[in-house]
Amino acid sequence: MDDRYARRKEELLAECQVSPEVFEGLMERLRPFAQPFVARLVRSEQVGHAHTYLGGLLSDIGCKNCESIAYFFDQERGPLQSFLGRSTWEYQPLLTELSRQVGATIGEPDGVLVFDPSGFAKKGDDSVGVARQWLGRLGKVDNGQVGVYLAYVSRKEYALVDVRLFLPEEWARDCERRQKCAVPEEITFKTRHELALDMLRENRAMLPHTWVAGDDEMGRSSKFRADLRDLHERYLLAVPCNTTIRDLNGVRPIGERGRELVRPFEQVQVWVAALPAAAWTTLEVRDGEKGPLTVQVATTRVLARDEDGCIGPEELLVVIRSLELNGSWKTDYYLSNAAADTPRAELARVAKAEHRIEECFQRGKSEAGMADYEVRTWQGWHHHQTLSMIATWFLVGESLRGKSRGPGGDRADDPSGAGLVVS
Repeated sequence: MDDRYARRKEELLAECQVSPEVFEGLMERLRPFAQPFVARLVRSEQVGHAHTYLGGLLSDIGCKNCESIAYFFDQERGPLQSFLGRSTWEYQPLLTELSRQVGATIGEPDGVLVFDPSGFAKKGDDSVGVARQWLGRLGKVDNGQVGVYLAYVSRKEYALVDVRLFLPEEWARDCERRQKCAVPEEITFKTRHELALDMLRENRAMLPHTWVAGDDEMGRSSKFRADLRDLHERYLLAVPCNTTIRDLNGVRPIGERGRELVRPFEQVQVWVAALPAAAWTTLEVRDGEKGPLTVQVATTRVLARDEDGCIGPEELLVVIRSLELNGSWKTDYYLSNAAADTPRAELARVAKAEHRIEECFQRGKSEAGMADYEVRTWQGWHHHQTLSMIATWFLVGESLRGKSRGPGGDRADDPSGAGLVVS
């Protein structure tokens, strides 16, 4: 396995920019790293299969499914397929351990919890949850599965920590299909926002944070924003450009009778188009691939209409734009329950943290086979996703380990086995 891993090691070195000596003994470190996770499995053969599967996800094989991983380790595929797709081992305790480790290792008081539904295009309709639905990654309605993911982002690093498979209504009420794909009886239909709230309640105590963020699929729901307020969470959620708002800080010109008239409701993109240059604050938020990343930020207090046209409570509208290579502006719109005097630099930091979940997906899919599964059951899908996120977290720990190496040698490993704690 060491010889076959060499090429993959070079790819990781290029991506993580870590010195080669950091990767010496990497696969030997995988076993103690995995111990807190596999300790939650019941039978010894499950422990063995978990080690095998994690090793395969971190190998250099092209497609990281059960058959390829079994072949890689010169094993029969049947037992490994049964472990992944039919065995009833509980995946939630492993995800809880993952969340605990992430919070303990890279947690910061002002961390950001990021929610994002991610779609996987699939053919046919036999795999659990497959239906024609909105697949955000593809930007269209297509046949596929959707997982709702939770990522944790701090200045130290970022990682996926939890996931729920979205089960469409037609699946939830189809007893035959549920039985065929072994959907547990207690699983009922829940919206993507309800799944996100479930993960928030289960994980927020383990993940130190000040903010909850998400894309415009999450932010367009006024009920989701209200639920976050009820949970006393501070949010910065993207919203579509046609969101209807009333600017509470501006007035229309004085009317014929000498009265100031409140501004009308208008689409947020219309409001932005009328902003003077002085309304924007230019900020440098973080280093990009080609140098510092500069954005412009504008804010105001607004009332927003919900999906039914009703007027919601006061919120903070945050607009962030950056100049594209072709000279056009890329503009993102957000609503928040933060105070009006929240520094614009902080708002820009959180907005950029929200985009980190895209890098989490890229890391998981390119380095740990997140999208390479060939399973049809409820348990199989969650088993693969859980082990893929754990494998990706191992790579995060290796990157932290490399960054923490000083001239005097390695620092002490984090007790969880996840890597090094960066101060």
